[in-house]
Order: sequence, then C-alpha cells, then structure tokens
Amino acid sequence: MNTTLTTRRLGRTDMEITTVGFGAWAIGGGDWAFGWGPQDDEQSIATIRHALARGINWIDTAAVYGLGHSEEVVRRALDGVPAGERPYIFTKCGLVWDESDRQASPREVLHPESIRRECEASLRRLDIERIDLYQFHWPDETGIPIEDSWAEMVRLMEQGKVRAAGVSNFDVALLDACEAIRHVDSLQPPFSPIRRQAAAAEIPWCAAHDTGVIAYSPMQSGLLTDRFSLERVMALPQDDWRRRSSEFNPPRLARNLALRDALRPVAERHGASVAQTAIAWTLAWTGVTAAIVGARTPDQVDGWIDAGSLELSRDDLREIAKAIERTGAGSGPTTPE
Repeated sequence: MNTTLTTRRLGRTDMEITTVGFGAWAIGGGDWAFGWGPQDDEQSIATIRHALARGINWIDTAAVYGLGHSEEVVRRALDGVPAGERPYIFTKCGLVWDESDRQASPREVLHPESIRRECEASLRRLDIERIDLYQFHWPDETGIPIEDSWAEMVRLMEQGKVRAAGVSNFDVALLDACEAIRHVDSLQPPFSPIRRQAAAAEIPWCAAHDTGVIAYSPMQSGLLTDRFSLERVMALPQDDWRRRSSEFNPPRLARNLALRDALRPVAERHGASVAQTAIAWTLAWTGVTAAIVGARTPDQVDGWIDAGSLELSRDDLREIAKAIERTGAGSGPTTPE
C-alpha cells in the first residue's frame, strides 16, 4: 500500500520529510483541558499504522497531548516496526500540567531543569533513545530567559538525546534570540487559509535562515473540511476544546464556513477535497516545508494524504485570496509570493 509521497528537506537537517505528516494531538483522547473528546486507542494505533503504510514518514506529538497518553499510543503503534521502517518522531516540551487537576490549563514553563525532566519522560514514554526533532511548545511565561532555555536544548543535542531542535509558536524576536546561540532547525506555527499571521514575518524569517517550517492546523482543526457544519459543532463532545474556540463560534464560524464553501470550486477542478486544497494552500508558501495533519481514523488519512502532491496554480491562489477577502475569514496575508 506504500505510496511515494513528495518530500522536502527539513531546514539544514539531514531529514527528508513527507510534505504531510501525522499529527497526534487528537489521539491523546479526552479528559484534559485541550482534548478532542473520547478516542479509542486501538483505532488510533490502526490509524497511525495506516498512515505509515501510505508513506507518511514522520509523526508529530507532544508530552502534553492527553497528558502523556499520545506519546504512549505512538509507542504502541510503532511496536514491532523494523528500525529501517520507523518514522521520524517529533515531540515537544514546555507545557507542564497539574497531576491533581487534568482540566487545568498547562503552564508554559521552559526552565532548564523542567526541559530536561520532560525530555527524559518523553524518551521513556516513546521508548526511544533519541528524539528526532524536539520543540519548545510555547514561549515561557515564568520569566526564564529564552537564552537559558535554548542553551539547555543545545546540551540535550550534545548528549545525543535530541537530533534536531525546533520551536513552536515563537515570534521573530524569540527566533533571533535562539539563533544567536545555535541554529533553529524548525518552527511550528499555526497556519491555514484562516489563520495566516505567520506568513507576515515568521515564515519569511525561516526562509531567510534555512529554518524548516512545519505548519500546524492547516485545516483549522477540521473547519476546512467538506463535512463540517454548525450542527457538527453543536454535536461535539463537551470535553472537546473546539467548543470553546472563537473560530468555532459566532461570528467567526459563519465566515470560516463561507470560506470553506468557497474552496469547493478549486477543489473540484483538481478532483480533490476541500481539506486537501486547504493543506496544499499552506504548502504553496515559500519557506513552508510540510504540514501536520491529524486523523482519528484510517479513512481520514485517506482524505488528506494526497494534499502533498496537489499543486495549486496562480489562478487557484488568486481565487482563494479573493474568497478570503470576500468572506472576511481570519487575518494575515492572503497570497503566496
């Protein structure tokens, strides 16, 4: 079943990654502050294995997803996979949760001791000796200088626990501070036809510094898919974080769904889905290496995996830009150069 997927080099690293990768946020399950509702672990394992069989060669997870559970599910999914067929494993640190209150929002902590402790815990949960890409999940909120945090990341690399080092949700000032100490291998920003702010400064910074960009939520957490609707929002489980998101509630929801509908003619011209079109839009921007796409079933993987080979024309991109302006969805630049 293995499919030859398009690959791009991740920054200056030696990793050639498929332009779409498997995002493991949702498979962390429910019962925590940013869960996606109940999720069956066996189905998650089958979904990951299906993605690998289709040619995906990297998985992005994080310690905080399911409060450690996502990493454990990834480990189970890879149990027995021969060394030569194992995907790259990307994970993150910096969100520290309260063991006594699963519903409390995790704190954004990048204290060097905490980074090391989280790294060791992730290595144990994933049952690996080295993390292929280790990323700071969010900037620190406790007053720790980013220079101290990034220096600890460098030490983890020197000790062989981390292969490549990246950040997520960082702005240009923080990227500059890290780059002054050691090259930033990758940035993981939110990026979709709705949430476009990273295209204004962070993505161009990465292009200029040979830093890879892995876009997350390219389908805006499911909004930019064929079957999403107001009724679907109302039916989301009570512990699905999207019920609280401004993008999933009025007045933004109507604008976002109008943009989704406007993507349909472009998708139909290519014999593609709206989801594939939204992902392909993110991949059309100079500097973007790949997109993280979540899935909870094998069918969902099949619904977006061809996005990596979908090339949108300039006319397509202009049509999408006009639709963005017409619907008023989201904010940020509208057209790739």
